[in-house]
Amino acid sequence: MRIWALIFCLALPGAVLAQEKASEDVVPGVPFKEGDVVGFEEIDKLKDYLPTEFWENREYFFYEGMKLEIGPFFRKYGAADAYNAMTAKFDGQTKLGKDDGLENYTGGLPFTKIDCKGDPQAGAKIIWNFVRAWNGDGALSNWSYTYWDRGEQLPLYYEGTAKIVNLKHRVEPQYADSGYDIFPNEKRLMAFGIEVEAPFDARGILVMSYRYKAADGALDQAKNDDTWVYVPDLRRVRRISTAQRTDSVQGTDFTMDDLRSFAGIPPQYEWKCLGEGKFLSPFNTRYLAYPYTDTYNFGPYGFSYANDRWEMREAWIIRFDPKNDDHPYHHKDIYIDKETFEPLYSFAYDRKKELWKIIWHNHRYSEDWKGKTPETTDPKGKSGVWYPGWEGVPEPKDLRIISDIIVNVQTGTGNRIEFWNNHGMPLADKGKIRRYIDIGRLNKGR
Repeated sequence: MRIWALIFCLALPGAVLAQEKASEDVVPGVPFKEGDVVGFEEIDKLKDYLPTEFWENREYFFYEGMKLEIGPFFRKYGAADAYNAMTAKFDGQTKLGKDDGLENYTGGLPFTKIDCKGDPQAGAKIIWNFVRAWNGDGALSNWSYTYWDRGEQLPLYYEGTAKIVNLKHRVEPQYADSGYDIFPNEKRLMAFGIEVEAPFDARGILVMSYRYKAADGALDQAKNDDTWVYVPDLRRVRRISTAQRTDSVQGTDFTMDDLRSFAGIPPQYEWKCLGEGKFLSPFNTRYLAYPYTDTYNFGPYGFSYANDRWEMREAWIIRFDPKNDDHPYHHKDIYIDKETFEPLYSFAYDRKKELWKIIWHNHRYSEDWKGKTPETTDPKGKSGVWYPGWEGVPEPKDLRIISDIIVNVQTGTGNRIEFWNNHGMPLADKGKIRRYIDIGRLNKGR
């Protein structure tokens, strides 16, 4: 079960075109403006711009001494130019098929026009936009995973590295001749690997998992993920079934499909668009946080971003209802940013239709941190570059998740996952990609 915790929590996991300044005209009657700092005694100002479930459980998130900075209203982040070009080139091509599976998709944003009120398939279109939103090559990050119980950090924790490689639907022009896939006749959508570095008794665990193109289609054609793990104690590679992605993992409040609010296979759920609205959310952090500084204040429960910058965002609210009767959730409501399709909040309900879990996130925008961080991924070692561009994508323009938090409101327990050096740069060449995603690589742990 320990291995499962590592696998699911690291399936990583998401330029300024214009920026609208806040004013009373942007949101009539709003009781705050950009640049304001809201303390605990003033949180009633925020009530009308937060999800009801979040406000009703605010004791986990707001605290004495908090300094919540109001950031931009409805800032435009955009995406890489190559991704936008793919969206424009293939606009109108993608369709929903049986079980709301994705058909005729080549690249970019699948659906550019969404009618929440008039289109019964709007919820499915929104989740496919969420799944196919711009995220560079995938992800490469260091990570830390901690356990919390009623404000106390438990001794169980993990640290390591993780890498996702998107194998299909690439945006770089150099892949046009191969149908925008890295390798010809590729059946895998992506591969992700994990390496555990701490604690000592888990060090050396290696994981490789594949998600397949067939997962986009109808349920009778779907193929579940394949996962392999190298276990140092056994000195062997074992294959693990990931068919039950909705099982809770011992010692954690996450399921595999809770990552990034939703990391599952969309056709396995019924989707509905409940509406849209304007919401405050932590969206583009001001801080480096762990491991560059340990002074980030997550609040007395360990679950808060209330000492950071929050932005006003327009969001879709969608609901999934599981098609599997054995699913632990009756439904989950997910708040998805309308411009970037990044997750803001989600609320999972148990089979009795009672609120069970709250999941929320913080992000960092690549273009705001150029030359401002000690992190460097530049192969030439250029100091201060966190997320440089690459061939075909000179400016990443990527809003990336740097933290996932889940709170079990029925028990007071939860988990926090923090990512740093998190970027979407590809490996240097196809040979390195092929070697990285090869299952045989896991044998190096022997």
